[in-house]
Amino acid sequence: MVLAFAAPVWSQTRKPVRRPAPAPPAAPRTIAPDMTCPAPLGVGVKTRLAFCEVMAERDPSAGVLIQIPPHQGAATLTFDLHNLHTYSEEQVKARRAYARYTATIGVLTMDNTLISRAVVQNEFRTARDLVDRVGGGAGGGVKAVAPTGAESITVAIPEGEAQVSLLGEKLAVERIDGAATYSQPGRPIAVVSNVTLEYRPGPAPKPPRKKP
Repeated sequence: MVLAFAAPVWSQTRKPVRRPAPAPPAAPRTIAPDMTCPAPLGVGVKTRLAFCEVMAERDPSAGVLIQIPPHQGAATLTFDLHNLHTYSEEQVKARRAYARYTATIGVLTMDNTLISRAVVQNEFRTARDLVDRVGGGAGGGVKAVAPTGAESITVAIPEGEAQVSLLGEKLAVERIDGAATYSQPGRPIAVVSNVTLEYRPGPAPKPPRKKP
């Protein structure tokens, strides 16, 4: 006679539970972010780029404000940084238009934490050193002030930041008749253009809990 015994329940092998695979990360996006420019310089007549002056300020809320959508990981902010020159055809013809500019700005969070600094330095001698002329001058012509020099800037924006501010720090100018440094609030320090943002979309931040 053959006896069969059932194996104890605890000794039976359980099949592993298959967990659903995690969702793949969202594809990165590149956008022209929403931006508040308190001091727009204007639009270039050739490049059609919008140029925005970066003023020397102490409060981030008074700077050039750039909106950062909800994102996973760091977002990458890029922009072109220029110096600002007041063009004079008479000075160019007299060979007295030379200027060497060094502008420094900061990229800050809204609680005044510095994320990064950016610097652009260039020399001006003739109109060929201008990036573009800007429309909106007297009689429908171009403005005397124009961007000169260009430095491509890339800044990593930490996860969780929804807005950053560009603030001017200082501008050093060397001319034939001397040198000077400017940093007083309200003074134009530099110009930005071609602002773009690359980020990986993330969930929207949860609203704060209501107090009982």
